This record gives sequence, C-alpha cells and structure tokens, in this order.
Amino acid sequence: MSTRAIGLLGTGSYLPERVVTNEEVAAMTPDATAEWILRKTAISTRRWAAENEATSDLAAAAAVAALEHAGLSVDRVGYLIVSTSTGDFPQPPTASLVQQLIGAQNAACLDINTVCAGFVYGLELARGLVATHPGAKALVVAADLYSRILDFDDRRTCVLLGDGAGAAVVGEVAEGYGILDVDLSTSGEHQDLIKVNAGGSRVPTSARTVADGGHFFTMRGRGVRDFVFDNVPPAIDKLLASVSLDADQVDFFVPHQANGVLLDELVVRCGLTGAHTAKTVEQYGNVGSASVPVALDHVVKSGQVRPDDLLVLSAFGGGMSMGNCVIRWSEAGGAR
Repeated sequence: MSTRAIGLLGTGSYLPERVVTNEEVAAMTPDATAEWILRKTAISTRRWAAENEATSDLAAAAAVAALEHAGLSVDRVGYLIVSTSTGDFPQPPTASLVQQLIGAQNAACLDINTVCAGFVYGLELARGLVATHPGAKALVVAADLYSRILDFDDRRTCVLLGDGAGAAVVGEVAEGYGILDVDLSTSGEHQDLIKVNAGGSRVPTSARTVADGGHFFTMRGRGVRDFVFDNVPPAIDKLLASVSLDADQVDFFVPHQANGVLLDELVVRCGLTGAHTAKTVEQYGNVGSASVPVALDHVVKSGQVRPDDLLVLSAFGGGMSMGNCVIRWSEAGGAR
C-alpha cells in the first residue's frame, strides 16, 4: 500500500426534524418514566425520521453536507461506502440509492453492515482504496433509522435509539496528518448480544414472525456493557501504542454514543479524562453507526477541533465488532 497520508477532507451530518422527548417515549413504554430514562441513559431527546424519510434520504443529506464542507463536487467521488443495519430494502444496496439521490454517477458503491462499528470500518476501507488509487476520493456515510424497528414493550432498548446520518470525505492530506492507524476486530462468540431475529434466510419473513415481534431490534444490555468495558480500553491502548502515543496526548475522544451513562464510565476506563469527549447522545440518542460521524461533525463544525489535534474514534456494535481509529487532524475543507 502507498505510504501517502490519507485523512478526512470534510464532514457532514443530518438529523431528522422531529424531536422526541423522554415524556413521549415513556407514554408508549410500560414501566418507564421520563425521569427513569434520563437517569439510566443521560438521554433527554432523540430524533425520529418523518414518515416519508428512509435511511437513504438521511444518508444523502449527510453526504451532501460532507461534500460541501470538503469543497468537493459530487462527480469527483470515486467510491461511495454506506454503513447501515437498517437499509431501505434487503436489496438493492442502500449505497446505490444514495448514489442516485446525490448524483454520484462516477462512484463505485457498496454497503457494509457491522452495525454501530460501521463508520470506522468504512474509513479503513476508504483509506485502502484511496491509498492505492492516486487522486481518488471516497465518501463514507453511516446512517441508521431505528425508530421503525423498536419494541416499545422493551424499555431497555426503545428508550435509547434514534435516527440520523453522518458522513466524511476521505482523500490525500499533508504528510504527517490524517489517519495514523486503525484497529478492527470482531468477537463472533458474542453475536447474540445485539440482533434482529427475523427477516433473513435463517428465519424468513412470515405472518408469524411479524406477529411474534421477530423484526424488532433486540439487545442484551448487560452483556453489551461488559463487552465494551472488557474490550474497548485495551484496544485503544494497543492502537495508541502502535503509533507511539499515550492517552494523555489525545485531544478529542469521539466514541459511539451508546448510552450517556456508559460513556462517562468508558472515558475513565480508557484513561481519556484529559481529552474532550464528543457527546451528542443527550440530544440525539444512540443513532447506530451514525453516532461516531455525527459526534465528529459536531465538534468539527463547532470549531473545537483544530489542525494538529489528535482524535481517537471508537465504535462498537453488533457482531460484536469494534473499530478504533487515531487521526492527526488537518485543515478540513477545500479538497485537494
């Protein structure tokens, strides 16, 4: 692979207009109150898509925002990677729909599904493609629309999730900047922790699976929490060591916005209390694979991230998959 530096040229995000409060969710959920939701999750509101919005619509809006931030015309996108576990259809790929919506006709398109870890996986795929094709640009989009697969009889999960999309343009940056290293891993022995049970080839869709709630999102929260605390801190230590850095050198920590209470403890366990933690979970909830790029876009567009800042992105989700990435930030906008 080329040793050219590859990084992020621009970021973007899109959150649906509808704001859903804890009071609204509690009214639909047995044994839940607004106070209980806030105490257990540190989430106050989340966004839900409009009836006429699908995942591709959210993804396209975030993609356009990232291209605008990068100063890149859509015809220069050579690769379009969409991370989602809630695609518009089983097929065709949601990336094909996004291509059509934004007019990226020169792009090769593909979907990936490592659930909430997908954005970092997408960045690593994009890095490899751009590094081996001089002048190429890749658009990585993560989008999820969970509001339509929530079981409101399960207060452990339905209070957490929202809808949204985030994106980044990947291309060549100045030497010494960009993506310094990425660490990806999967622990398939824990694949039952996060799941949608029906609708695939093992349990095909039927009237029975619909009636039994087999198409709802399910999660074993305690098991996920244990997995995160057991695996994410050592993975970040390993990643930083690979580029001869320490946790106290990190300026921004951008984690998956799984649960606000969990994030606060994760920061401590990772030894990243000295870094600024990008948190959007309070207002947007857990937006699946979009969580990391939405949080990243928030700190970038607010002007908090400056050139030379060191960022650690940490994503984890169903599978169970993890993706951790360390970036030396360069000036975003104005694609090369």
